[in-house]
Amino acid sequence: LRTILLAFKDIDAIQIGDDFDELQLINSLVMIGMVGIEDPLRPDVPEAIKMCNRAGITVRMVTGDNLITAKAIASKCGIITGEKYELILDSQKFNQLIRDKKGNFDQDLFDKVWPKLKVLARSSPSDKYVLVNGILNTNLPEKQIVAVTGDGTNDAPALKRADVGFAMGLTGTDIAKEACDIIITDDNFSNIVKAICWGRNVYDSISKFIQFQLTVNFSAILLSIITPVFFDGNVFKASQLLWVNLVMDTLASLALATDSPTPDLLNRKPYNRNKSLLSKNMCVFIAFHTFYQVTVILIIVFLGPTLFSFDNEFYLNHYLETIGSATINTSHTTFIFNIFVIMQIFNEINARKVHGERNVFSNIFVNKIFIAIILLTICVQVLIIQFGYGLFHVVPLSPELWMYSILIGFSVLIYHQLVVINVP
Repeated sequence: LRTILLAFKDIDAIQIGDDFDELQLINSLVMIGMVGIEDPLRPDVPEAIKMCNRAGITVRMVTGDNLITAKAIASKCGIITGEKYELILDSQKFNQLIRDKKGNFDQDLFDKVWPKLKVLARSSPSDKYVLVNGILNTNLPEKQIVAVTGDGTNDAPALKRADVGFAMGLTGTDIAKEACDIIITDDNFSNIVKAICWGRNVYDSISKFIQFQLTVNFSAILLSIITPVFFDGNVFKASQLLWVNLVMDTLASLALATDSPTPDLLNRKPYNRNKSLLSKNMCVFIAFHTFYQVTVILIIVFLGPTLFSFDNEFYLNHYLETIGSATINTSHTTFIFNIFVIMQIFNEINARKVHGERNVFSNIFVNKIFIAIILLTICVQVLIIQFGYGLFHVVPLSPELWMYSILIGFSVLIYHQLVVINVP
């Protein structure tokens, strides 16, 4: 709060001459009142700061205001909480702490200051750049990702140097907007939190698709390697693999990439910049589900004719080839193909979570596109099995085999609940 004191003093006109000293007005003034001028915080800023803290993001204030004003504003919006380790410095003290006796910047000295720094007052344009550059070049074990907000021309170097630069759309200068990566059109800090939320959502969407696609790819590759060892030919026909590939690439990417951001995305710490895109949880998911799918299909390959009372197509076609007759398609390989595709459909639901969560149905009905793609895939699969004989080398399945296909496919949801592990 900036204050202005209003006061007056009666002076005779005779007293005002060429030799009148204005310093005489300082004494014996009569106070009229006091006016307080404040640039209030936006109502949503404190909550946005809390969300950043919850998400593992440290917010630091770098301002040209004096130390008292900066400290008051930082306290109101939640940047400082009164902890002993928090540093609140002005530019002069800051530069004393980070420079050696010759006045040169010292990274080791800087690394002792910046982790605890919360407010930097009376800062110059160079201070902001030094802060950003020093954090990015830190010698500490954990490398940081730095985002900077600014609106002035003198903020441009820091905006350009940061990993992500946010410029104000309403009050920002053209130079600041050109130097930044993202322009906040309404100058609202809470939109930075939304940008972070969307960024994490995009990252998770990529992870979902990767773990789903690798599971399908590894399963199909292993089956294509194992079955020819025992039989002449592959367990899947080329046209069937093309449909599986369409499910994996096009439809799955649309389904898994359309989940909207949720507040839960801000309940975890940021990823390290050196962290692999393939996390431990994803590796566990891929390994366990690949093992399960391959095991189920191999059981159907070898024991399916006995369990479900149909001809073994591999043995039958081998016999037909030996007598010079044309090979035929039976319920055996059609059943295998149908189970494999249905397992992918249900596993697509499992793939919606990449951090070891058990509730794979959370907010599933909010994403209308995901539901539509799942239903579309099921409808196309039914048409392929019942009417795609010539193109996909299948035969229509009986209602009983359809029921078994759905039950076996659904089992991947139950299996996921048994093996899901949240790896730190």
